[in-house]
Amino acid sequence: MTETTPNFVNLGQATQVPENTTKVFPLNGKRVLVANVDGVFYAIDDRCTHDNGPLGEGELCGSEVECPRHGARFDLRTGKALCLPAVGAVSTYKIDIREGDLYVGLPENV
Repeated sequence: MTETTPNFVNLGQATQVPENTTKVFPLNGKRVLVANVDGVFYAIDDRCTHDNGPLGEGELCGSEVECPRHGARFDLRTGKALCLPAVGAVSTYKIDIREGDLYVGLPENV
């Protein structure tokens, strides 16, 4: 299996996502949730794998986000579902900060 090189997309200034908050960005027909946890940025799909709920409307709990619909939690670092009702992981994306701007790395096919 070959790993594809991500295509980095500029999201704008990192200050858009203050420490210990999240923000959703529409990108290429999908929604990506960016979280700032104690100054470290993470990016995942803004979609609960249980029922496609908007994770960006959920609560940030350290390095986890909780779906507002049924309480499923996801690890922002790995995308792994941490509790029911979700069992599948969400996709995660690389984040890079360049000269104060946030860049998210999306696979070429996204």
